[in-house]
Amino acid sequence: MANLQMTGILEKMTGKDKDYRYMATSDLLNELNKEGFKADSDLEIKLSNIILQQLDDVAGDVSGLAVKCLAPLVKKVGEPRVVEMTNKLCEKLLNGKDQHRDIASIALKTIISEISTPSLAQSGTSTEIKCECLDILCDVLHKFGNLMATDHEILLNALLSQLNSNQASVRKKTVSCIASLSSSLSDDLLAKTTIEVVRNVGSKGTKSELIRTNIQMIGALSRAVGYRFGPHLGDTVPVLINYCTTASENDEELREYSLQALESFLLRCPRDISSYCDEILHLALEYLSYDPNFTDNMEEDTDDENHEEEEEDESANEYTDDEDVSWKVRRAAAKCLAALIVSRPEMLCKLYEEACPKLIDRSKEREENVKMDVFNTFIELLRQTGNVTKGQTDMDELSPRWLLKQEVPKIVKSINRQLREKSIKTKVGAFSVLKELVVVLPDCLADHIGTLIPGIEKALNDKSSTSNLKIEALIFTRLVLASHSPSVFHPYIKDLSSPVLSAVGERYYKVTAEALRGFGFDFKPYVHPIYNAIMSRLTNQDQDQEVKECAITCMGLVISTFGDNLGTELHACLPVLVDRMGNEITRLTTVKVNNTWLHVKLGEFKGFSIAFAVIAGSPLRIDLSCVLEHVIAELTGFLRKANRALRQATLGTLNSLIVAYGDKIGPSAYEVIIVELSTLISDSDLHMTALALELCCTLMADKRSSRNVGSAVRNRVLPQALTLIKSSLLQGQALLALQNFFAGLVYSENTSFDALLESLLSSAKPSPQSGGVAKQALYSIAQCVAVLCLAAGDQKCSSTVKMLTDILKDDGTTNSHLALLCLGEIGRRKDLSSHAHIETIIIESFQSPFEEIKSAASYALGNIAVGNLSKYLPFILDQIDNQQKKQYLLLHSLKEVIVRQSVDKAEFQDSSVEKILKLLFNHCESEEEGVRNVVAECLGKIALIEPVKLIPALKLRTTSPAAFTRATVVIAVKYSIVERPEKIDEIIYPEIASFLMLIKDQDRHVRRAAVLALSTFAHNKPNLIKGLLPELLPLLYDQTTVKKELIRTVDLGPFKHIVDDGLELRKAAFECVDTLLDSCLDQVNPSSFIVPYLKSGLDDHYDVKMPCHLILSKLADKCPSAVLPVLDSLVDPLQKTINFKPKQDAVKQEVDRNEDMIRSALRAIASLNRISGGDSSMKLKNLMSEISKCPTLWDKYYSIRNE
Repeated sequence: MANLQMTGILEKMTGKDKDYRYMATSDLLNELNKEGFKADSDLEIKLSNIILQQLDDVAGDVSGLAVKCLAPLVKKVGEPRVVEMTNKLCEKLLNGKDQHRDIASIALKTIISEISTPSLAQSGTSTEIKCECLDILCDVLHKFGNLMATDHEILLNALLSQLNSNQASVRKKTVSCIASLSSSLSDDLLAKTTIEVVRNVGSKGTKSELIRTNIQMIGALSRAVGYRFGPHLGDTVPVLINYCTTASENDEELREYSLQALESFLLRCPRDISSYCDEILHLALEYLSYDPNFTDNMEEDTDDENHEEEEEDESANEYTDDEDVSWKVRRAAAKCLAALIVSRPEMLCKLYEEACPKLIDRSKEREENVKMDVFNTFIELLRQTGNVTKGQTDMDELSPRWLLKQEVPKIVKSINRQLREKSIKTKVGAFSVLKELVVVLPDCLADHIGTLIPGIEKALNDKSSTSNLKIEALIFTRLVLASHSPSVFHPYIKDLSSPVLSAVGERYYKVTAEALRGFGFDFKPYVHPIYNAIMSRLTNQDQDQEVKECAITCMGLVISTFGDNLGTELHACLPVLVDRMGNEITRLTTVKVNNTWLHVKLGEFKGFSIAFAVIAGSPLRIDLSCVLEHVIAELTGFLRKANRALRQATLGTLNSLIVAYGDKIGPSAYEVIIVELSTLISDSDLHMTALALELCCTLMADKRSSRNVGSAVRNRVLPQALTLIKSSLLQGQALLALQNFFAGLVYSENTSFDALLESLLSSAKPSPQSGGVAKQALYSIAQCVAVLCLAAGDQKCSSTVKMLTDILKDDGTTNSHLALLCLGEIGRRKDLSSHAHIETIIIESFQSPFEEIKSAASYALGNIAVGNLSKYLPFILDQIDNQQKKQYLLLHSLKEVIVRQSVDKAEFQDSSVEKILKLLFNHCESEEEGVRNVVAECLGKIALIEPVKLIPALKLRTTSPAAFTRATVVIAVKYSIVERPEKIDEIIYPEIASFLMLIKDQDRHVRRAAVLALSTFAHNKPNLIKGLLPELLPLLYDQTTVKKELIRTVDLGPFKHIVDDGLELRKAAFECVDTLLDSCLDQVNPSSFIVPYLKSGLDDHYDVKMPCHLILSKLADKCPSAVLPVLDSLVDPLQKTINFKPKQDAVKQEVDRNEDMIRSALRAIASLNRISGGDSSMKLKNLMSEISKCPTLWDKYYSIRNE
């Protein structure tokens, strides 16, 4: 039946009536698009012939449909038919009539775009010479170039000859063809191509148009092959620079093409172009102002606003010439400079000295498109400054941020001129520059706000202003308001508030939303205008969701700030807020809306929650009595929502409301809140748990809480808290909140101390279901017991301590462990010297056969000493001297004392310090690594307390003949460097080199200690080491290589085992580089590190590969231009890693470790694929093809890519 139908269609397609032919061809297209369509060999031949025949149809609409039929047809017929059709179309293209050539060309392109069988790629190779064929050949080469390797040389020779064609269109299309072919050329043929093109460019007597074509060809080659063009830059760059400077005045195209090629080199061959960067910088700056047909005689410093209109009239009558294309040179120069900025972060200071003034000056550019490129280039300079100096606060005179700050007055002056221009595009660009400036230097415009206000006013009030301009102006205004002191705006608030308020009434929602986000200043004369503007938006139901959310947030700020000035308006506004919230909730409950709508509404609910949190936190004590009960009920309902952010905001809001308005909230509301809170307490979300427990403490602390509230806490929350305390994940704010919760239970007198203590101690006992309690959980229980005892008073605390010491005397293992931890936590908070011989009882536990008991006893002794240093510290020091077997444990006790003192910023007596130091330095050379690590940590923490004494003493020992002593003092310095500012910083700064230069020590332990110290400096205090990095980095990189002298073979009898003593050092060195990339990117030269150091690390041991994958991912994101030139060499070790298979008898741990390694490598590969220009690497393409063919690898890669 189907064949009969097809026969009918084919007959109609050959009819005389063109309408019949059109309808029949349309029917055929529909049939071919059906999934179930199949054709036998006879039908395939008929279909192929008749569609080719229809291509020549005199009716254009019929031949157009025939072309569309080709796309599905080539997928449904056999390969021989497609080859036959392609050959016929090629014949028609080469030898057919002129009127049929275009349709044949389109038909060939359609076939090429659809076919995927490799053998068919040969079909396009018969195309030569003819201009129309070049288009098709370009498509063929782009898609199948790597499958035509045998024909590359023939094709290349044919195409290179066409670069000298007299027809400009042929030359242009030839450039595209060669570029498409070059990405799959071998290095030899690529070199041949480059040599030929450079020879053509450099030949004397070559016509200027051919020189331009060949320079275009150089740029296209560079863009196509990327880093592979690097080896040829030595021949190419000098030629291009020479043409730029020596070309005739009218040859702007030659300069444009040369600058475009240089731009491509900068982005794609950063390593090989390094030696030419200074020349290119000067060239780009020279041609940034290249304008031979126009002389700007205006006074540059003229900034007289009285002549503003006259200036605008003059600018309208400036010189114009349609034939003047010098603007193309300036645009190419701006883009070349932008490429230099993006690819050379190490040149940032030089760029500020030489390029920044020129860019500021070129804001007077008369061609708007070029001016936008100048703005974009300047924005790139600002962004690069932000990237390089991210996280840095101080500014020395050599830093890019300091150099930028010196230019701010000139930037503002220049931008102000642009804001007075008529062009909307120019003003938008000017605000974009200002926005980026405020992001990089948040407080830089404090002295210039007054000069910028007229520009903002004009942008918001001018009738010709577009929505885009208003949005940019409002975003800038909001950023400035957020980043500067409020006092800066006091003189200008009258000028600023009027246009912002008018923008609130804009019809376009994005303008309104940005205008609403701009509010937050505290000025009474503007209260009612601001209130009225926001209220009009708050009450309007028919508006965009973004506007609603901004209006809600703004109204919360207005009420909290101006509530005492609103009077009757307050009673009108609060019910509107609650009514809107209630209406939306009702709609949610009754209509059961879909997830998308729910997500939008949750944003609005969160806005309500935050708004009431702001109101509750206001010092004005806004009267909420008319809506309070309703608000509490609605917020309690929010706690049942699935959206985490909404629940978090609601917990904070409820806390604020109960603190501020607890006397007006009924006990029944408390009970409902407690029931909801109990469901939120879990170790699966510790942040939510902390907020819930804090709210619970607030409820219990309220003296008006009824007995029912206490009962609800005991029955609902306490069981959850006792379950939580056994979690090994409990830490930080959640643990602190849990301690406060148990203390609150005692203070509220709703639960007896004895019952609580028994519950806590019982929770440490192992259960049949879950087994033993985690070590971390015992520490959590001990801290809660200590807080509980202190809250109950001295009597209960003493009885508890006596009970715990009795447990120690009975010597029960599990109970002793917890008892020791509890004594330590209580002793840290309270002096236990009234309990005679408690230290002796604890030290007896050092004899226990169980390591955890000994460790807990050491912890307890140290913490008890913190409670009474004068009594217990001498005891510990004396024991260290006299008890050789217990030294390690006693040193841990001493460490607890020192660490607590450094955290609390307490000081020791001078005599104690001397005694401690003498003891610690005596143990620096201990054979036991554990002892040395404890000694180092103690020295480091004492250095925080007494840096003046410690730093010289540590420096003196860096020259000790004992390697262990040198390593210990360097690790001590590592422990002394913390994130917060400390007095040690300025004392250690001049001496850092003495410690870190031990990275070239002969002993591997010392070198590793220096690497770890450098890593800590880079993470916590990068500014202290930046000056040393040029000398340190080569030494650090050297530690990443495999040292044969550190590899030894251990004879184990039946077999030999190879031990690599340098493994830990290499791992530490790569991890240090990873840290430096985050904090000191401007000092690291990625190109010199990637090859050979990172490359060797990618092929190293498992422990080294993992940090190397992280580094590669980071470099691909932050410094793609450094990765591109060596991409091929990095693919091989990654491919080897993902293809590695564990042995058949491998244990589960080895299999899991290999899986982690493969995922890590795939994560790095995903980062490489995000690099712009990475597709020029054939090895990466082949690797991705291999991954896509392996379902297991592809599934892993796909999930990682979408993380």
